[in-house]
Amino acid sequence: MASMNVIVLIGRVVGPPELRYTPGGKAVAQFTMAVDRTRGGKSENKETDFIPVVVWERLAEICNEYLNKGKLISIQGSLRTRSYETQDGQKRKAFEVVANEMQMLSSGQGERSNSGERSGVGNDYRSDRAPASNKAPAPVTGWGSDSGFGGDDLSVDEIPF
Repeated sequence: MASMNVIVLIGRVVGPPELRYTPGGKAVAQFTMAVDRTRGGKSENKETDFIPVVVWERLAEICNEYLNKGKLISIQGSLRTRSYETQDGQKRKAFEVVANEMQMLSSGQGERSNSGERSGVGNDYRSDRAPASNKAPAPVTGWGSDSGFGGDDLSVDEIPF
């Protein structure tokens, strides 16, 4: 039987992305999305989940430049798990969404990006093609494996967070 790991989320950015670079020079950004859900189908039973999101390479740089607190976005990617050991020896698991596509749906708080340019609504950015708008440079294409973790030479130990 075939399997599938696809996640599509619409929510608001909780804070600006944290952009870092691996020792190999690959860009990786992490941010959190607030995604609302309802229990029992009633809007008064609304709860919010805070979901960690990781983006790689050119998409990470685009997210760092254009995303800010309160911006409504849509992402598409896959769910990943990582196991690690704490300093006191306890084993833990981390769950995160590795996004390979991002679309801005609103301008959020403050309509200007870090560079001072007005960011448009509805811009679509993917790791495998140029953006739908000319407001940002085109992402690099063909930069890694289908794993979502960048190139094949990247190991989990290189993740800077």
